[in-house]
Amino acid sequence: MPRLEPVSEADRAVIAEQLGRPPRALRAVAARCPSGHPSVVQTNPRLENGTPFPTLYYLTCPRLASLVGGLEASGLMREMTERLGADPELAAAYRRTHESYLAQRDAIEPLGHQVTAGGMPNRVKCLHVHLAHTLACGRDVNPFGDETLELLAAEWPAGDCAR
Repeated sequence: MPRLEPVSEADRAVIAEQLGRPPRALRAVAARCPSGHPSVVQTNPRLENGTPFPTLYYLTCPRLASLVGGLEASGLMREMTERLGADPELAAAYRRTHESYLAQRDAIEPLGHQVTAGGMPNRVKCLHVHLAHTLACGRDVNPFGDETLELLAAEWPAGDCAR
């Protein structure tokens, strides 16, 4: 489970700067970079206007978002999805990831559907979601978040977003 922190006004300002817009459905800070800036937030399952928002953990760090975008552009998500079809253990671990994510979100507010985020449980659609999940909840919860973090280690060695 993540160690969630309340969102301070200073956090809210940093997150708005990171995103280039005011944050929506902001619930808590779920992870910080070593310099203390928010890097992942937890969001409410619904936006302020009631629209469902199934992404529970949202990557706010622009440096990480850019690095992850590079991985996505390389075709990595297609390869990961193919591995799900070929590796029953990986597929089972990913199903558990989906179930855990859904249970955490539904504990806040059930949306009445089984849609989580990032393509779970049948495909890999958004590495930003998977990395955010790993940074919020730790390793060994999301295999593709763990893998994404490992792939970024060389480019993000200190884990500092430098806002």
